Parts: sequence; C-alpha cells; structure tokens
Amino acid sequence: AHLLGLDFTIVDTAGWEDLDEATLPGRMRQQTEAALHGADVALFVIDARAGLTPLDEEIARHLRQVTGSGGSVPVVLVANKAEGKAGDHGLYESFALGFGDPVPLSAEHGQGMADLFEALLPYLDDKQPEEDPFDEAGEPGEDEEEHDLSAPLKLAIVGRPNAGKSTLINAMLHEDRLLTGPEAG
Repeated sequence: AHLLGLDFTIVDTAGWEDLDEATLPGRMRQQTEAALHGADVALFVIDARAGLTPLDEEIARHLRQVTGSGGSVPVVLVANKAEGKAGDHGLYESFALGFGDPVPLSAEHGQGMADLFEALLPYLDDKQPEEDPFDEAGEPGEDEEEHDLSAPLKLAIVGRPNAGKSTLINAMLHEDRLLTGPEAG
C-alpha cells in the first residue's frame, strides 16, 4: 500500500469474532491473530458512528494481552466513519480503550489520512534510511547495513466485521481491491 509517500505491506483481516475455533468465525479469528504476530504495527479499527461495542472492548482486551506493556506489536487506534459530527460520540468513547489518542478518519471519503500517516511515523524510524547515508566521499556510511529498505512496514488491520477495515485498505491502495458493502464479511 501507499500512504502519502510511505510504502508498506498491509494485511486485511476478515474481522474478529469471539466464537469456537471450529467455526468459520473462529477460523477468521485465528487468521487475524496470525496477521498480528507477523506485523510491525496493528491498526485497531472501530466504527465511530456505532460507538464502542462489547466486541470492540473484547478485541481491545485481547490486543492488550497480546501486545501488552513492552509487547512486540504497537497498536494504533483508528476511529473510522468519523466524517462530520456523526462519529463524535464513538470517537470520544474510544479513549476508554486505553490505546492513546484515536486517529479519526473516514476511509470512504479519504479524510484523516494525513493524521494516520503521522500516527505511523514513529514506527517507521528503523525502516527508513538515515538522512544522509553517504559519507563525504560519496561512499555508503557505516549504518547503511542496519536499514533494509526492501523490508516495508507490515500493518495488521484488526477490528470487528464492518468497522471499515477493507475500505481503509482500498483507500491506501488507491483502488477497490477488497469488496466492501453494508453486509458484514
């Protein structure tokens, strides 16, 4: 995907359902967990218009357990569908999840993408080259080997079904690659 000059690998998840692992929703959850474990950053997407749901709170509890203090995968909270004032209540509620300031955006309308870019920047430092990777003679500097420019940031998109995860990814891809619509899944 591409976001305001940043290129990265992004993994869409089917959505988080808290059901038996033998069911389709349970297997969807297993795939979401696998995406999380392979990610550099997790975007936790909530539907700001719907406000916090019990499932959002369950996902947040699980993310805190998996990523916890000192955990390996930082979480950026995204309050999608926040266009106009319709999402204000859900945006304010989302502070209670404990992931810091939520990033309000409308993936469908392309609003808030610059804020998402800003929220991701702290996790890109080790993926970007030094400002001047060359020494005065024009030769590669000592730190060049530490920066693998071919290794993009890997994002896992996590949230309940129909929170707008696929719409967000389509906005980052600048094309309709993933099916979206009013029906969950």
